Amino acid sequence: MPTTRKPQQFTVSHLQEQDFETGGLRSYARYRDLGIAKATDGLAVAHVIRMVPPVTDEVRMRHKHNVNFQMIYVLKGWIKNELEGAGVHTMKQGSCWIQPPGIPHTVLDYSDDCELLEVVLPADFETVELAKK
Repeated sequence: MPTTRKPQQFTVSHLQEQDFETGGLRSYARYRDLGIAKATDGLAVAHVIRMVPPVTDEVRMRHKHNVNFQMIYVLKGWIKNELEGAGVHTMKQGSCWIQPPGIPHTVLDYSDDCELLEVVLPADFETVELAKK
């Protein structure tokens, strides 16, 4: 059944270093919320993610996201992922990819300066940890 949402609102987000916060989806990342979830009444969420070194076993936990759409764009540095059925890919500055809904994947490594833009629909989504392959 379709969800009735409030009309979308104009929003703008200017870079402020203090906007990068911990406590988001991943404990090994700092997030800058771009205000999209609020402006779209939960239709989508967008944030800039700064990955925090070092890469640990927690980072390498295989998981999937129950989403309708997920796009990631590398703003700085690089990130190496393994996506089920797609193999291992090292994404570098300027790389963009879509993770199909529910695709099992693993973050394998990333640079100390890795920074990503992520857009996900819907804003409120579930992440499921999976057993190791």
